[in-house]
Amino acid sequence: MRIIGATNRNLKEAIAARRFREDLYYRLHVFPIHVSPLRERKEDIPLLAEHFIELSVSNLKCAGPRLTRAAVAELLSYDWPGNVRELRNVIERAVILARGGALRFDLPMTGVPAHTPVQDPQVRVEQGSNAAPSVLTEAELRNLERDNLQRALQATKGKIRGPDGAAELLGVKPTTLLARMKKWEVKKPEAALP
Repeated sequence: MRIIGATNRNLKEAIAARRFREDLYYRLHVFPIHVSPLRERKEDIPLLAEHFIELSVSNLKCAGPRLTRAAVAELLSYDWPGNVRELRNVIERAVILARGGALRFDLPMTGVPAHTPVQDPQVRVEQGSNAAPSVLTEAELRNLERDNLQRALQATKGKIRGPDGAAELLGVKPTTLLARMKKWEVKKPEAALP
């Protein structure tokens, strides 16, 4: 007979605190396997997401949704305290709500930036200031957003809606993108004009 046991607790600490029997520990500790939490192996998230999408579509017998780059970025920015089970549940809920369209996730904000300040477009490093981040002014932030919107339009050759459109790339609704284009007086790229 073989027994497979799993825990997220440090059993050696539990033995020292007399909350776990030492003899039982040595009976179970024949072939230990350490599995890192999902937050420590974020490179697995896109593959796991694709797998869970396929499973959900098969189990629910529904139309296959699209996993956009913006959605993948959102998954990567979350810490996943519930590990792979939480990811699977989030994916399944999104597949149910997507109805064959683009996946949208309802993840809580963790309050911790998912990337370093050097990579963050909203924080810049002043020259000669010992790499201390500074805050952007409202005008600088608007200019960054406007430039990013223009890059998205160029990358999609002016396509706004649908799969691989600028709205999907940015992770916003097409109506939101059109409103921002009007507000910031951004035109479609020359190649996309009729």
